Amino acid sequence: MTATRSARERARAELTQEIKDEARRQLAEVGAQGLSLRAVARELGMVSSAIYRYFPSRDRLLTDLIVDAYNAIGEAAEKADPGTGDPRDRWLAIWQGTRDWARAHPHEYALIYGSPIPGYAAPQDTVVPASRVALALVKVLTNTKVQTEDEVAPELRAQAETLTKMLGIAAGPETVARLIMAWTQLFGAISFDLFGQYVGSVDPADAFFAHSAKRMAEFVGL
Repeated sequence: MTATRSARERARAELTQEIKDEARRQLAEVGAQGLSLRAVARELGMVSSAIYRYFPSRDRLLTDLIVDAYNAIGEAAEKADPGTGDPRDRWLAIWQGTRDWARAHPHEYALIYGSPIPGYAAPQDTVVPASRVALALVKVLTNTKVQTEDEVAPELRAQAETLTKMLGIAAGPETVARLIMAWTQLFGAISFDLFGQYVGSVDPADAFFAHSAKRMAEFVGL
């Protein structure tokens, strides 16, 4: 009985993965807004009613794809971090790993960092995976003495304190503010690169991104 149940579980896991793989392929063709459970089922040779036993709605499928993408880019960032050595080098390695993943998976990157999907609201399931790149960077800062604690506005101080408690990190409000600015700047640079905004200026953007990552390392105090 246990063996039969395990076989069924394996079969379900394999078909679930096939559904997600096909959905990712269709993202490249129609985008997240055009993703359809019926279309995925059709391409896999399933009757449309069968796919709902795996994903009860398009939004549930989107959430799984979003969680997978956040975890994948987070894993790329974490693997790129050597874990020891010069904190500045670790910072640069994390950002390079993040950018490399984004360039290799542009449609999945667009799913999590592109335009909001009309009618879709991301559930709490996405919060922890979405924080993995930021936490990899915070780990570098947490083990480093940074001299960036300038005065900040009371509202920003309160937001920073809430964030440090939520993430379980030790960092002053100015350090938190600078980390968010650097995070915004460098993810923005990745997005500009992938979405063709650097054409005619710093395209290819390899040198510009490396320069930006170094300047942002200095900005956060590394």
